[in-house]
Amino acid sequence: MPGRLEWTRGVPIDPILILIVAAIVANLVLMGVLVLPEAMGRRGPLGVGDAAERERSPVRLTAAGGVAPDILFQEDVEPAAYDRVVRVVSWTFILVTTTIVAVGGLWPSTQPAVFILLALTGLFVLFVHDLLPPDTLGPAKFVVEGSAAITVVTLLVALTGQTESPFFFAYPLIVAGAALVVRPLITLALAGISSVGYVLAVALPIQQPPTVVPPAAAVGISLTSLILLAYVAMVIAREQRRSRDAAIRLSTVDSLTGLFNRAFLFAALEREIARSTRTGRGFCMLMMDLDELKTVNDRYGHFHGDRLLRGVGSVVRAGVRRLDTPARYGGDEFVVLCPETDPTGAYVLAEKIRQEVAALDLDQPDVTISASLSIGVVAYPDDGRTADQLIISADQSMYASKRFGKNRVTAARSGPTRTTDLTAVPMGPPESADEDAAEPSDRSATEASADAGDTSPGEPVGPGQGPGAGTARRRTASGGPRRRSV
Repeated sequence: MPGRLEWTRGVPIDPILILIVAAIVANLVLMGVLVLPEAMGRRGPLGVGDAAERERSPVRLTAAGGVAPDILFQEDVEPAAYDRVVRVVSWTFILVTTTIVAVGGLWPSTQPAVFILLALTGLFVLFVHDLLPPDTLGPAKFVVEGSAAITVVTLLVALTGQTESPFFFAYPLIVAGAALVVRPLITLALAGISSVGYVLAVALPIQQPPTVVPPAAAVGISLTSLILLAYVAMVIAREQRRSRDAAIRLSTVDSLTGLFNRAFLFAALEREIARSTRTGRGFCMLMMDLDELKTVNDRYGHFHGDRLLRGVGSVVRAGVRRLDTPARYGGDEFVVLCPETDPTGAYVLAEKIRQEVAALDLDQPDVTISASLSIGVVAYPDDGRTADQLIISADQSMYASKRFGKNRVTAARSGPTRTTDLTAVPMGPPESADEDAAEPSDRSATEASADAGDTSPGEPVGPGQGPGAGTARRRTASGGPRRRSV
């Protein structure tokens, strides 16, 4: 009779229950070996010792699960995601298996043992994932759960037809799910242990009448395995993408201003030089220096200096096109790479950014901050044919803006002798100057700024004195430069 301790045609029920108890005891012993040393403050087989030593360790254990990523997990998967996947998959597997065994009635002689096994599995999942503090098991958590999962599946296969068991899919589910989370060596170890477990399940001398799984049950089991594996892959893939996106952002974006960093800027600059060389279409670059940042830091503290940097970063980011590359070049220096842009369009953009930074309202009680930018503009290939040459030219023109009185835009132009000349672009009503005073060789290079403000090259003017930003904008709107009008 099912559920009574009596002999069947094979092994009696008593030894099957004893086998289940022995498997549970073995897993408890394994848990004790892995957990007790760390509970006593000693170094465990898979982790470091007490909490203080964990904090000092270069590989700190994560709060969720306490698993050391470089010991078991791949770098781009967080243990919290693994923990969530294990909980969902475990409970789904337990409920589906219980339903199939109870409704199908396919294994009456071992059904009580199957129910006991599933009940103990549910208690284990509840204890490890809900009752036990997350960091209690430390890095041993995965080993304990993997051992328990393989043990449960081995016993379940042995109790449900052995070679004819429909639950063999749980082995590849364990191994495939682990392959998405853990390191390759751990995956290979799991595959080997699962193979040994399956051989033992088949070799046990449990003789049961041949069982034919109904089509409905077979379809349900197959769909369950498919859905669980798809869920595991979906969640882990999403976590991997999120981790990779975070890593890319950390390696390419300045955390304070939200602009690209220096490394990304130089990579983008090299790509743009290669593109321009191939297509024959030039580009421009702006280098901007935040005036008096050191004064703000010294007078009000670095907190307000950071506020100023963030404000300038927001202005630069909002003022450029999507195809431009705004970057923080150094402590108080910013660069904007402008593809498909001629000098006139670059001047317009530089003036727009300069005016918006000057209009920043960063004042607080007892804090008065005035922001301004000194900007240099260079063009490829006139002002340099390599990244280093362009940076040097931009740096020279930006410092020329500082020498001319700060808070202005200056362009670097290369004449026939390839020597750098500097042109300060006025920022307000122009002073009297004779346009014809420019040398003929400089006419083409100064045409944009002369038309914008009728000033002569190299004339230093004070802030708020010039362009003709309206004139420059009208040139842009009429189809001169490729940059949009502002």
